[in-house]
Amino acid sequence: MPILRIEHPVPNFDHWKTAFDSDPVGRKRLGVRRYQIFRSIADPNYVMIDLEFDTKDEAESLLSAMRAVWSRVEGSVMSDPHARVVEMVECIEL
Repeated sequence: MPILRIEHPVPNFDHWKTAFDSDPVGRKRLGVRRYQIFRSIADPNYVMIDLEFDTKDEAESLLSAMRAVWSRVEGSVMSDPHARVVEMVECIEL
């Protein structure tokens, strides 16, 4: 299952979360099956998001849509985004 992993600093987590929840690209429509949001313990204004898809093409389409959004909000809602499409290779519970 392809995962689009995104991470970036935010000036204000609550402001960013409101923008994220407004879903400006239509995550479900673009194939997101599930997502998880992580926050750095050392820096609560640094977020990481994993979005799961059925196909690599869906993940890449959402990434393209997000790049358009980022170009409009960089510096105000978030900055310096890093993103890549990954796949889980191994998951072990101990």
